Amino acid sequence: MNHAIILFSHGSRDPLWRAPVEAVAARIASRDATRPVVCAFLELCAPSLPDATTDIVAQGATQVTVVPMFLGTGKHAREDLPLLVQELRAAHPSVQFHVQTAIGEDPRMTALMAEIACEAPPH
Repeated sequence: MNHAIILFSHGSRDPLWRAPVEAVAARIASRDATRPVVCAFLELCAPSLPDATTDIVAQGATQVTVVPMFLGTGKHAREDLPLLVQELRAAHPSVQFHVQTAIGEDPRMTALMAEIACEAPPH
């Protein structure tokens, strides 16, 4: 194992809030059991991004892709995440970090959301 994925989202006190992010992680794991995937949260949930990274690096990850699970590039993705990743790079100098753009800004995601929004209501 050398390339891991961290799905990074805001966090909430509501335990049901985590379900969609964890479902994405489960789907990735079912498609590729050799690629570790974990969820990490900015606040209100555990694990934090630093804790999740420490765990995944301890398991042998040498490359980590951080996927911001946000609809857009707001303050958390634009300001908070770069600072956290800078700290991760300092704490884990032998690990390569790649940060994707906010998941909601991917044209495939916006197309899917538009498709879902335009579906006919169930009868």
